[in-house]
Amino acid sequence: MTTPLSSQILDRFAAIVGEAHALRDPNDQAPYLTEWRDLYRGVTPLVLLPGSTDEVAAIMRLATETRTAIVPQAGNTGLVGGQIPDQSGSQIILSLRRMNRIRDVDPVDNSMIAEAGCILADVHEAAEKVGRIFPLSLAAEGSCRIGGNISSNAGGINVLAYGNTRQLVLGLEVVLADGRIWNGLRRLKKDNTGYDLKQLFIGAEGTLGVITAAVLKLFPKPTDQAAALIGVTSPAAAVELLNMMQERSGGRLTAFELMAAMGVDFAVRHGNAVLPFDRPHPWYVLAELSGGEASGTLMSTLEAILAEAFEAGLVTDAVPAASETQRRAFWHVREMMSEVQKYEGISIKNDVSVPVSRIPHFLEEASAAVMKLVPGCRPVPFGHLGDGNIHFNVSQPVGGDRQAFLDQWEPMTDLVNEIVLAHGGSISAEHGIGRMKRHKMATIKSDVELQMMLSIKQMFDPLGILNPGKLLP
Repeated sequence: MTTPLSSQILDRFAAIVGEAHALRDPNDQAPYLTEWRDLYRGVTPLVLLPGSTDEVAAIMRLATETRTAIVPQAGNTGLVGGQIPDQSGSQIILSLRRMNRIRDVDPVDNSMIAEAGCILADVHEAAEKVGRIFPLSLAAEGSCRIGGNISSNAGGINVLAYGNTRQLVLGLEVVLADGRIWNGLRRLKKDNTGYDLKQLFIGAEGTLGVITAAVLKLFPKPTDQAAALIGVTSPAAAVELLNMMQERSGGRLTAFELMAAMGVDFAVRHGNAVLPFDRPHPWYVLAELSGGEASGTLMSTLEAILAEAFEAGLVTDAVPAASETQRRAFWHVREMMSEVQKYEGISIKNDVSVPVSRIPHFLEEASAAVMKLVPGCRPVPFGHLGDGNIHFNVSQPVGGDRQAFLDQWEPMTDLVNEIVLAHGGSISAEHGIGRMKRHKMATIKSDVELQMMLSIKQMFDPLGILNPGKLLP
């Protein structure tokens, strides 16, 4: 239980970081109190911007002493409200934005130590300077920060080849609820000396500790890439094409994105996207191969695979990217999928995953179900087919009432989730639980799972001051 915050307590918190980094003015606080979809708005008496791990530790010691709730925040790009305080006005935001140093880059060890406030694009740039890549790639990479990526176990477009964030972290530095600092910044890929503690904090959404720095796994920079925008008749054909590409490319398939025609049409209409086809297709795939071959080699591989796919009837049209400019234009189509839906009115969004083999069945059943629930609604599914993650978004009917459609959020998501679970899937693939899906945890987790999770929370945060009201029921 937290207590009301007096001005004296607020002054003590502010003294830790200095008044210049303790935001009390509502205008200064505003960017920290809502997320980009404007679904969640919070209230806070104070936004703290520490500049070091020691300052974070001092904040948490004082929070424990005063039983003050702390909401960790990185880039504020989360989509489930996990980084936004509640309306009580008793929760302090702890923003990691100032902790944005790249502490070390080691191309021999293929690792980097980055502070939690580092913008993902800056991590990419630091890796690029030593001929390496950090493969986590998201549409929000120009503003999201590595601490948030780790706390939400972010996915993105390269999970097929490199895994999600959980697979890309070698070690962590974490400030615990009582202010103790765990220095787990180890570069080792093999360390078989007991529990892998870092995994507890990855995907925990700031409920167990405040991540302040991480050892990130780097990879050699590909010397060759080849991408193609492909028209297919159905998700089933796309799944067959996925398997063919994986088998024929020798493990060089690094991205395989599925897009419904309606979403692509939105991107052309509202996002300045340009298609290279002379006619529309019901479904589109954006596939990319990456590897260490001589430049141009993978294009020959890609073209050979596409020729075989044409013969097999899996592909109706395909355009390989003839230049880096065209490759980026293809990716622009995919990256605009979520943003352009705003121009079509309200959309109900579902971030789900099912086994790849079940995706065609899921899409067929879920589309039929939501259109029966809300006649005229427009399913706009897209996402990372290669790892089973589909963003099953549904736009409101043309000319329909926005609020009436928004009122269907819970019934529609419950309907979609029921189909997801029936196919052995997950109701959250890469966005997390946060506030949005917290109430569903008791229905999707067994009693044993919930007891284990709650026991871990109790051990790490017995006072319940770390990001309360998030993740756990």
